[in-house]
Amino acid sequence: MHLALITLLAMPLLLQLTPARAADHWPRVIDGPHGPVTLEQMPQRIVSTSVTLTGTLLAIGAPIIASGATTPNNRVADDQGFLRQWGKVAKQRQVKRLYIGEVNAEAIAAENPDLIVIAATGGDSALRLYDQLSTLAPTLIISYDDESWQQLARDLGRATGHETGAEAAISQFNVRAQALKSRLALPPQPVSALVYQRDGKAANVWTAHSPQGQLLQQLGFTLAEPPSTLATGQSMGRRQDIVQLSGENLAAGLNGQTLLLFAGNDADTQALLANPFLAHLPPVRNHQVYALGNDTFRLDYYSADHLLTQLERHFIRR
Repeated sequence: MHLALITLLAMPLLLQLTPARAADHWPRVIDGPHGPVTLEQMPQRIVSTSVTLTGTLLAIGAPIIASGATTPNNRVADDQGFLRQWGKVAKQRQVKRLYIGEVNAEAIAAENPDLIVIAATGGDSALRLYDQLSTLAPTLIISYDDESWQQLARDLGRATGHETGAEAAISQFNVRAQALKSRLALPPQPVSALVYQRDGKAANVWTAHSPQGQLLQQLGFTLAEPPSTLATGQSMGRRQDIVQLSGENLAAGLNGQTLLLFAGNDADTQALLANPFLAHLPPVRNHQVYALGNDTFRLDYYSADHLLTQLERHFIRR
């Protein structure tokens, strides 16, 4: 494939602001875990309480006006506390930062939203405030732990009237992913896809239900599954997308022939390779350990596109 075409496919999505047609059917009823949510008309002032969901709303061109944020200026967040993969887009769209960390219902109310989007799970979930938030505006509870970012985009596209933007993002990404798949020289299979703690005491392994696992399988990778006999943690609640490993179960759970480090960089690779308790693992002995970028802890259109770039960097056929 010519370099010019690869560059074109890697460009940020340009068709993000396509408006929904006025003739689209409203009101719409969206099913949710707390019952159906009725949207009388296409939302014009969307507030996201979840930095994970904000990226997808931006990618499909939904009119998001404000978002919660995480701690600024760390490995994954910019000076606003917005995730680095979409922080510049949010700035261009003039998305307002509402708060850092703890959800602030008063700040949300001040924006006069006509739709509030909250995550069902994860550190950015505002589920406990659902009853309060739902008195301000229709409030959607979105579960992203077992959905690909593509399905999440379709769900949010239908809820906001931006189906066209969702399909444009998915189509552009899939074209690039398919082109990359045909050129990948896969490392030894199966792979353990994980988030590694630099202190060497714990890791979260992505399962086939996770967006990360689904994308890897789409590209031809085979996922290793930690032995079912292992005692795993539930400090983040019962989730289908990760298996939590710690202590003596860490090494036993990393049973792939290759280790792919999500939410990590080359320094994380070196930290894992230097861990004496993992030195006996085949991928460590054979140096089959690869970092896939700091922004891959949660996948949206932007971070998934960056993930393709990292896979191209490590595994492209030369």
